[in-house]
Formats: sequence, structure tokens, C-alpha cells
Amino acid sequence: MSQLPSIELLESMHTFPVVYMFKAIGKSDRGFVARAVAAVREELKLEADPPYRSRDAVGGRHVSVTLQPAVATPNEVVAVYRRLAKLDGVVMLL
Repeated sequence: MSQLPSIELLESMHTFPVVYMFKAIGKSDRGFVARAVAAVREELKLEADPPYRSRDAVGGRHVSVTLQPAVATPNEVVAVYRRLAKLDGVVMLL
């Protein structure tokens, strides 16, 4: 992800705290879903995995994971995006 959402944009679009939806697409052959879930859990210091769902792409080369943790501030949103962007196998973040 080359451009992270700005704090100002996040504040104008959401009322914090909020349940925020992150979507990450990665290579399916490397345990991508587990790494994405763990990254969000660790970044937000959650005691349990955040709500998430995953779906394999047609052809099986990629997998998408949608995560919906509660975030307290727009800074947490940016921090999660930064953490997800560093994952091995990440192709795209939405």
C-alpha cells in the first residue's frame, strides 16, 4: 500500500472508537491468513483474534482476509496498515 489514509480523512469518515474493516490480499501458499490475523492482534494488543473471514481467489494463487477489529483512534488504523504492509506475501491492502 503506497498511500496510507491520513488522520484527517479517517477522523472525517469515522467516529472513534469504531469497528474498522481492513482487507488484505496475499499469496495463499504461505500461511498468509494466520500472519495477517496475528499482525492485527499484536499491533492492537488484543487478547484474542479479531473477527475475520477469508476467501480463496479463483485459481487458488491468492487469498483475501477481511479483519474487523475495534480501534480506538485513527493512529491505530494507520499503525495496523503499516504492520500489514510489511507481511511476507502481501499483494494489496484495502
